[in-house]
Amino acid sequence: MNVMPAIAKDSAAMIPPRARVGLIIPSVNTFSEPQFNHFAPEGLGINIARARVAGEWKRPLPEMKGEIADAAKLLSDAHPDVIVFHCTDTSMTQGPQGEGKILDIVKDATGIDAMATSRLVLDALQTLGMKKVVLLTPYKSNKAVIDYLTAAGVTVVADVALKLEAKNFGSVTPQDWARLAKENDRPDADGIFLSCTNTTQIEAIAEIERTLGKPVVNSNQAVLWGCMRRLAAKVGAVKPMPQLGRLMQSLNG
Repeated sequence: MNVMPAIAKDSAAMIPPRARVGLIIPSVNTFSEPQFNHFAPEGLGINIARARVAGEWKRPLPEMKGEIADAAKLLSDAHPDVIVFHCTDTSMTQGPQGEGKILDIVKDATGIDAMATSRLVLDALQTLGMKKVVLLTPYKSNKAVIDYLTAAGVTVVADVALKLEAKNFGSVTPQDWARLAKENDRPDADGIFLSCTNTTQIEAIAEIERTLGKPVVNSNQAVLWGCMRRLAAKVGAVKPMPQLGRLMQSLNG
């Protein structure tokens, strides 16, 4: 039996990526890895490191500094083009100044450029002209997110915090998120912000946009978009991604 064609085919599928993203995700997160690996375009490699920076481990930034630096150092061994501190609530809790300090921790530990979910979400909202939003989260409280958005000039006209434990975030289905968006939408809202990196929200984007006729931003979607935009020269042209909504369409025009 000639197995050479099969080997060649498999080998072609394992061509190294043209660009790499390193993600520091909370240790409790079980959704970012499969979602990024599923939706990332060909040519963009995803590398993950975990840190205890959310849920019961969330604490003042000085107490998390060593953990963040260690996770960043581990990622640096994979030589990513950029490292993202990927936790919406934790990065927004620090406020714009604290967010900058997180990025400094990563840069100082690795010498690699860094980004944070909070800033990429804000960039996404601004790109889509979303100045007034409905905020939906699984969090105990939305205060930190609302405070961050307000300071950046984004008004939260309605919000829902499902008050779940981190281990139960995944129990909310894409259909649940779509229903919540429809139930809580308001005429004065420019769009919907689905905040959290550890949920099924990304799978609800297309349905919400179709139903409401408004743009949707989700944490994982915004970070993938931000990384693709940042690394476009290396990644090259990518196929349309209608399942990720209007934000991804903005990359092509």
